[in-house]
Amino acid sequence: MSVTAAKGFTAAGIAAGIKENGNPDLALVVNNGPRLAAAGVFTSNRVKAAPVVWSEQVVKGGVVSAVVLNSGGANACTGPLGFQDTHATAERTAEATGGSASEVAVASTGLIGIRLPMDKLLPGIDKAATELSPYGGEKAAIAIKTTDSVHKTAVAEGAGWTVGGMAKGAGMLAPGLATMLVVLTTDADLDAATLDKALRAATRTTFDRADSDGCMSTNDTVLLLASGASEVTPAYDDFAAAVEKVCADLARQLIGDAEGASKDIRIEVVGAASEDDAVEVGRSIARNNLLKCALHGEDPNWGRVLSAIGTTAAAFEPDRLNVAINGVWVCKNGSVGEDRDLVDMRYREVHITADLAAGTDTATIWTNDLTAEYVHENSAYSS
Repeated sequence: MSVTAAKGFTAAGIAAGIKENGNPDLALVVNNGPRLAAAGVFTSNRVKAAPVVWSEQVVKGGVVSAVVLNSGGANACTGPLGFQDTHATAERTAEATGGSASEVAVASTGLIGIRLPMDKLLPGIDKAATELSPYGGEKAAIAIKTTDSVHKTAVAEGAGWTVGGMAKGAGMLAPGLATMLVVLTTDADLDAATLDKALRAATRTTFDRADSDGCMSTNDTVLLLASGASEVTPAYDDFAAAVEKVCADLARQLIGDAEGASKDIRIEVVGAASEDDAVEVGRSIARNNLLKCALHGEDPNWGRVLSAIGTTAAAFEPDRLNVAINGVWVCKNGSVGEDRDLVDMRYREVHITADLAAGTDTATIWTNDLTAEYVHENSAYSS
């Protein structure tokens, strides 16, 4: 159910001592070929972690033989020495796996502004290399967790080929690739350009529409590797659909594990003049802290939905807006609709429908409520 679901991949997850609590903190994923094609998308934050800068260059070559990931430290805002640490990490991984450093992607997650303990990380790579296994996907997924309460994996089967993946992330999730690390693998026989096309299409409607707290990470990395081990070249549409399915599954798991959350909120914007309008409105609603607090208190406060819509540049007429919460149209034509007491808020998922009555385009954004536990998690995180 993870990065080793597809043939041609081995993985490992170990405790290298990067985390002081002794939990697993280093993962290694190796593509054993015969093809080593790869694609990637990264954070759009202008402040980028050293591993992002490194891996962006690696992926431009279209070839990735291994990915090394650590939790317990982001290696972001660490200056030239932090980049040297990333380079050394790739070099050590190449030595341990028999590849080239220029084909090793590096990803890190954890606190910003602290250099990694290289005296622990580098020997950890050697140890992980000795534990590589076609059954090591779950251990790798566990090793990349930070504040995640559960590890996250997904798989989709094609006709003789497979797409699998793992993800981490529970906070700092916002459009721009939602701190989030994702590695996807496939044994389909496809080139880097095809992988890139499918990955960008999938992330646009999945990870880019997961908005937990409006905070964009410096480290977001989503990689897609192809081994070609199945010797099957699927039709593009079939492959793209499988990649989208795995990405959607993982993105939904990220929201479901959001720090301190008690509600998973699906915001469906309909009747928009364009998809861009629908996305802008959905994001505005997702980032309305007053609304997110109200939903935590199981209060279907639709006025806060209208207020969020009104801050956007989307095309709409205020007196034509309609809002439903869990199927009850509490706002009709910009005014009072059905009795808000009819809204059942007892369950984990909350579904908000915002009808702009301005066209036919739609978009869905996922977010979560804001709780006292979220504040505690993020005030105590660095201690």
